[in-house]
Amino acid sequence: MDRFFSPDFNSPTITPSNLSPSVNSPAISRPPLSPEKMKSLQAVEKIVNYTFANKSLLEEALTHTSCVDSPSYERLEFLGDSAITSALTNYLYLAYPNLEPHVLSQLRATNVSNEKFARVALKHGLYRFLRRNAPSLDEKVTEFSEAVCKEDDSDYYGGSVKAPKVLADLLESIAGAVYIDVNLDLQRFWVIFRGLLEPIFTLDELQRQPQPISMLFQLCHKHDKRLDIRYSKVGKSISAGVYLDDELFASGSAENKDIAKLMAAREAVSKFSECTPVAMVIDEGSVEVELEDAKRKLFEICSKKKWPKPIYSVEEERGSVNGKRFVCSVRINIPSEESPLYIKGDEESKKKKAENSSAYHMIRALRKSTYL
Repeated sequence: MDRFFSPDFNSPTITPSNLSPSVNSPAISRPPLSPEKMKSLQAVEKIVNYTFANKSLLEEALTHTSCVDSPSYERLEFLGDSAITSALTNYLYLAYPNLEPHVLSQLRATNVSNEKFARVALKHGLYRFLRRNAPSLDEKVTEFSEAVCKEDDSDYYGGSVKAPKVLADLLESIAGAVYIDVNLDLQRFWVIFRGLLEPIFTLDELQRQPQPISMLFQLCHKHDKRLDIRYSKVGKSISAGVYLDDELFASGSAENKDIAKLMAAREAVSKFSECTPVAMVIDEGSVEVELEDAKRKLFEICSKKKWPKPIYSVEEERGSVNGKRFVCSVRINIPSEESPLYIKGDEESKKKKAENSSAYHMIRALRKSTYL
C-alpha cells in the first residue's frame, strides 16, 4: 500500500503550511499587512462570509501574476477549481438521486464554467481587490462588465463579450484559499462557498434554458439533419455558419470564435422553434458531434467498445477547376460480426474533411442501429 494514502504507516499530515509553501515557507519573510491591505482583505472576507485564520492565503489569492514582488494566485486557482468541481459534483449527486450521469454532467458543466465564475466575480465586485499590473486586463473586464449590464437577464451560457479568464481565475483562487484554510474539509468548504455561487443552475432551469449548442445538436439528431458549423473571417470578426444538410440555416458574427458559434446556435434553435415546438431532449444518444471532430469521436466509441481502430480509405479522388475533391469511406471490423461495418462520406475539398464526413455518417448509423 502506498504510504501517502495510509495513515497507519505514519504518513505526513496534510496541513495548509505544507500545501502552500509559497505562503508559509520559512525562506520567505513577509512584512506585516498594511492597514490598507488589511482593509481590502476584510472586505473580501465579508463578501465570502468567512474570516481567514491565515490571511496570507487570501493575500496570495488576490495577487495576479503581473505582480512579481510576491507569489501569485496560480497555485490556489488550480486547487480551487478542483475543490469547487468536487463539492458541486457531490451536491448534484445527492440532490438528484435518480438523474442519469450525462444529465448530471450537463448540470455540472453549466455551474462550473469560466462564464459562470466570471459572472459571480463580477456580481460581487471581487476584481477591484485584485493586485495587478496589467492595464489590458482592466480594459477586458470593463468591456465585459458593460456588456453584462446591457443584458435583460443574466445569461448562463455567454453574452456578446467573452468572459475574461482573469475573473474566473480570481474566484477559483479565493476558493482554493478557503479550502486550505478549512484544512481541506470539502463539506465545510461547500457550506461556506456555496452562497457565493448562488443561484445554482437547477434541472428545471436546464430544461427551460438548454445550452444552445447542445440543443442544436440534439434537434438535428432528432430531425435527422446533418449539421456542420463553418467559420470564416470577416474583417476583425469571425462568422459562424450553421449548415443543415449543406444548406446555410443560421449564422452569427463576433470577434471571438466561441461567441460567434454560440450566437449562430441561438439563431438556429430559434428558427427550429418557429417550424416545430422545441422541447428539451435529454437523450444520451444525441451527444453532440461536430463534423471536424467526428474521427476522434468515432475512435473513442471504438475504444470504449473494445473494437479495432476504424480504417479510412479514399474511394474517389478527382480534380476540377476548383481543386481536388475526395470521397472517403470508413470500415470497422467488429470481432463478433462476419462482415465489417462500412459507410461512405460526402464529397469534400480535403481528404481530412472527407474522412471526418465518413466518420460522422458512421456515428449516425451506429446510433440508429443496436450497436450503441
